[in-house]
This record gives sequence, structure tokens and C-alpha cells, in this order.
Amino acid sequence: MAISSSSSSPDSQILCASFNQDNSCFAIGTKDGFRLFDAHSGRLRYERVIGAFSIVEMLFSTSLIAIVGAGEQPSLSPRRLCLFDFVTGSALRELNFLTTILAVRINRKRLIVVLQEKTYIYDVNSLAILDTIDTVPNSKGLCAFSPISEASYLALPASTNKGSVLVYNTIELQSLCQIDAHCSPLAALVFSSNGMYLATASEQGTLIRVHLVSQATKSYSLRRGAYPSTIYSLSFGPSADLPDILVATSLSGSLHAFLLGPIVKRKKRPNKLLGSIIPEPFIDAFESSYHYVIHNVSLTGVKSCAAVSSTNCIQSSSARPTVQSSIYVITSDGHFYDYRLNITSLNELSWNLEREINLIGTLRDHN
Repeated sequence: MAISSSSSSPDSQILCASFNQDNSCFAIGTKDGFRLFDAHSGRLRYERVIGAFSIVEMLFSTSLIAIVGAGEQPSLSPRRLCLFDFVTGSALRELNFLTTILAVRINRKRLIVVLQEKTYIYDVNSLAILDTIDTVPNSKGLCAFSPISEASYLALPASTNKGSVLVYNTIELQSLCQIDAHCSPLAALVFSSNGMYLATASEQGTLIRVHLVSQATKSYSLRRGAYPSTIYSLSFGPSADLPDILVATSLSGSLHAFLLGPIVKRKKRPNKLLGSIIPEPFIDAFESSYHYVIHNVSLTGVKSCAAVSSTNCIQSSSARPTVQSSIYVITSDGHFYDYRLNITSLNELSWNLEREINLIGTLRDHN
């Protein structure tokens, strides 16, 4: 998930921010240029100060990045995508479009370019155009793309008045399924690292749903809160099998963490009466035991994106296992946070802020 220029406020210090496919690095774009960081150490990997950028997307930890200008300079058109090698400092290819590029996603097989009413699929090696998808108006450039080539799924909004999702197989070049996820239009969506699960949130923001892609009708509903709030980002844990954790950031400035393993594996309904009147796919909306909140991660209304770096099960001295997760957060006012969450088998949460980096202050120090 990323902070994009289409969703940034006019006074945002950062125009765009995104993590790479395994959350080991992140990129930011500002009105001055763009920067690439190692997320584990906070070390600056590359900096280029040539003007404003609205999109900066990395391909894992390689030297290839996809960049789009914010249009503040004639040479940095928002309709031009540049594939750039930051090791050699050279542009490899440029792709030009008739309208503004709203989002770019990339994995080792495919390059995805999202416009307001069209989405283009390219072979990442030859840059041959493979398919064009006509979409419903998508002014925010909402999309999700599986990071692995084996399940190279793309998710796009399928409706403007409700939260329907089109899931497209970019290898087979055909529609996989449509998921009617929410009654309200979509606000955020993300695939798990293996492409098996898709998490969605609507503009209402009270429920987050996790869908098993192979069974489009089966979903698990997680209650974020009772009152509406805009969801800014969603991120799964990096597990290769069942995602163990899902995190979300919202307009309230809070970070929400959901333990998925116990919820997905649970087979008994918690209440016979509720179970008799509520469909099975949505019964988990009433399960709050595996929902944890860290308040004031960012200021209210400051846009943010989160990524789960790692999740481990630690055996403590009390013989009770503890789930430990490292979570990164980037905020549009220019901060990077590294949180360590510990969740015990008794559902007790403790957390520490391991690192904080002022990204804008660092930028100014180098100018």
C-alpha cells in the first residue's frame, strides 16, 4: 500500500510513499525529488533531486524503479512513466499515455499502469503490451497487485457505488472472479504475499474483510470500530502460507492489528443465536479478541501507509508463546516509524517504538 499524490493533501511533505514487494525497502517522492531507503537500517540507498514525483515504485531490492513526475515541471509529465536504473543513473524506457497515470505496480513478470478508466498490463522484460482493461472510473487509482509471479493477480474496483472487486489473472490474461466485498465503494485493498488472500476496506471503514481468492464468496470480517473512518492502508504479514497478521492505518491516526490465524482456523460459531441469523462468511465481525489498537501513531487526518516487516512466534520463559511483529509506518508529514508489537497467548498487547526517522529533516540536511 502506498501514499499517493491523488490522496495527499496540499500541505503534505511527501507526495508519494511506497514499500517494495517484500517490505525491505521504501521510496518517497517529494516536490524536490525522490529517495530510496533500506527499511531495516533506515540507510539512504539513493537520492535524486530533479523535481516533483507523484509515483516511485521499486522492484524488490533491484536497481529498477518506475517513476512518474507530478507535472510541476514540463520534463516530468504525469502522463509519462520512466523505468529507471538508479545504479547506472540512466532511463531504460519511457511509456507515454493520454491521461494522468494514477498508479503503477510491478513484479518480476508484469508491469501494471492504472489510468482513470483503463489499466494496462505489460511484460516487464520486453515492455510489450499484453492487455488493456476498461475499468469503471477510478480517480484514486485504487488497485492491488500480487508480488509473486506464480499468482500474479491484479485487483481493481468493479463498481463506483458499491465495494465490488474485479480479480484478474495477469499471466493467463483473463478475469478470475468478482468479489462483492462491501456495500460502500472501496477505499483500500491489498493481496497477501502469496496472492491467496485479498483484504478490502470500504469508504465506511468500520469493517475490513479478508477474502480467499480461490473461493470468491468466502470472506472473514474484522471490525475496525463502530464509527466510520477512512482506511489509508492495509498490509498482510509476510507469511508464505496463511497470513498471520493484518494491519491497517486510518484517518484517526491509529494503527490496527488483527491476528488472522486464530480467526481463519476457528470453525465454531461463538453464539448459536447470532449464528442462526448472520451468514457464516460475516460472523467474524463480532469477534474482537484478536484486534489490537495503537493510538496516535500519526496525527488525526495525516495520511499514512503501514507494512509488516516480519512476524515470529516466540516461546517465552513462562512457556506461553508470544507473537512478535515488526511494523513500519510512513506518514505524509514526513516521518518513518518502526514499531515492535508483542501479543501474548492471553491476548495481551505490548509495543515499543524502536526507531523514528524524520524523512523531511534528513532531506533538508542533504540540500
